[in-house]
Amino acid sequence: MIEKTVVITGAGSGLGASLARKYSASGNHVCLLGRKKDKLVRIASKLEGNHSIYEVDVTSTTSIKNVMAKIREERGSIDCLINNAGVGVFKHLEELHEEEINQMIDTNLKGTIYCTREVLPGMRERNKGSIVNIVSASGKEAKATESVYSASKFGVRGFSDAIALELKNSNIQIFSVFMGNMKTDLWGDDHPEAQLNNYMDPEDVAEIIIENLKPRRHLCVTDITILNHI
Repeated sequence: MIEKTVVITGAGSGLGASLARKYSASGNHVCLLGRKKDKLVRIASKLEGNHSIYEVDVTSTTSIKNVMAKIREERGSIDCLINNAGVGVFKHLEELHEEEINQMIDTNLKGTIYCTREVLPGMRERNKGSIVNIVSASGKEAKATESVYSASKFGVRGFSDAIALELKNSNIQIFSVFMGNMKTDLWGDDHPEAQLNNYMDPEDVAEIIIENLKPRRHLCVTDITILNHI
């Protein structure tokens, strides 16, 4: 099997870390991207296959350009980009500070746009590649205390749909993932442990994503919704 280069943002914990483990175990070269190098090093130390780590701030176009250029220099091309980096601050709108609003829009929406824009030219040139946008169920259904978070995720959904239309005559796959609540660091201390135990395991979600991304003759999965039975 040809070793593919898979770039994962927000790879230091949660779903990003789960995807890194599974892609590495299946023989791919995984590029782990995140803000905190110590978290990336911890995840990378347990990977089975080839990998590399890169500190990046997805809200900075300069940071993204530098990191993606370094990956292309070291790996030659990027086969799959997984836009997983995300932050959430869950409060009523009037309780949100401007910094918190900007953080969600800049990370969840702009970060996805900037990273996609940086890898897309290479994929167009080769006429192949996959871009996975982790949207979450908040990109389909708004919830109280998630006004800005939902706005950022609805934005990612619209962005994904539009880019898919731009690429409809190519072999580049745009894949959107709408999943329910997972047991990740996103929630901080906001949710009691008993509630978190009912949330989905990111390892299970990662497995479903990878299975649906597999190439199939005459078939192309464009988005999936993953919900908990509970």
